Amino acid sequence: MKLSTRGRYGVRAVFDIAYYSGGQPVQIKSIADRQEIPVRYLEQILNRLRRAGIVNTIRGPKGGYYLGKSPSEITVADVVRAAEGPLSLVRCRETRRKDQECHRAPTCVAKPIWDEASKRLTEYLASITIEDMCSKAKTMGL
Repeated sequence: MKLSTRGRYGVRAVFDIAYYSGGQPVQIKSIADRQEIPVRYLEQILNRLRRAGIVNTIRGPKGGYYLGKSPSEITVADVVRAAEGPLSLVRCRETRRKDQECHRAPTCVAKPIWDEASKRLTEYLASITIEDMCSKAKTMGL
């Protein structure tokens, strides 16, 4: 499985806001420049994150993006889910409705493997907060 750029860039953008904002709104151009993300694409990602309540915006010349919650309350899983959608390793795991389930699900010997792998991935990403990433960045000397 590969995480798309939407999820990776989303995590980098939220980290950037937390790490470099100093509690002030951050302009999208600043985030894009530091994280090397195209502004137009970053706008789309930040809109998804805004709808999920992870970031908020202030309009105007001194406006920009700021976190909707404390960095200690935002997990990498939250950001990836908001940017990408459900955290599933395989497409057949994405549906929760019985009527949309893969017709092979009742007899699929691999399904429990994908279920457990997706669960572990989600648990791992949920164990890392944006605050953890900021602490790591400090130890790295960023």
